[in-house]
Amino acid sequence: MESLHYPQFDPEHSHVHVALFRGVTNAAALKSRIIAASTAEGEFGEKEREAVNFAFIDARLITSKLHLETATFQAILAESQGGLRTRTVHSEILYNLNPTHNITEAIRRYGVSENNTDVLVVRIGSQDLVPSVVEERMKEVVSGNLVPLSELQDVTDWSSVKKYYKLNNDPAVKEASKDLKKERVIVDNIVVSSVAMKSVMQ
Repeated sequence: MESLHYPQFDPEHSHVHVALFRGVTNAAALKSRIIAASTAEGEFGEKEREAVNFAFIDARLITSKLHLETATFQAILAESQGGLRTRTVHSEILYNLNPTHNITEAIRRYGVSENNTDVLVVRIGSQDLVPSVVEERMKEVVSGNLVPLSELQDVTDWSSVKKYYKLNNDPAVKEASKDLKKERVIVDNIVVSSVAMKSVMQ
């Protein structure tokens, strides 16, 4: 797990913890638990919402750490400005990752699905959230192997990324198609720029 600190934001949303889980075996149950927690009532509901108070992301659609960090930064920025388009700062990350403004599509496409085996987990919070405690809470809800974020490069489904961002006919991408490494750098640059610009492209 890696942790980031954004001192420019309010203390409640200044710390971010990110983990990559591979070989996840409970994606379907996790998705059901997230849905159930959103409507559960009383003390049980509060505990369940806290237990799954993370962004669960299909790691196959993330092109780089910068891609994820940009979406996360934009989510915290929206929260700090009172401009969230979704219910929580964590679901806002999913919204930012999706190239369209359709919230339902963003959650369905970028959130955890029944057959996910590679899942990124993000927690935004205050400095009071001890990293070791956050990591343990992640492990409590995700059944999988916690691996270094550097393994993301082995997970990305570049074909799906190009499809969702409609990049298959992009001139720069087509020109670099014979050089896989170059093509991926170009796709990553386009995707990161798209996420960074989304808030001003309403």
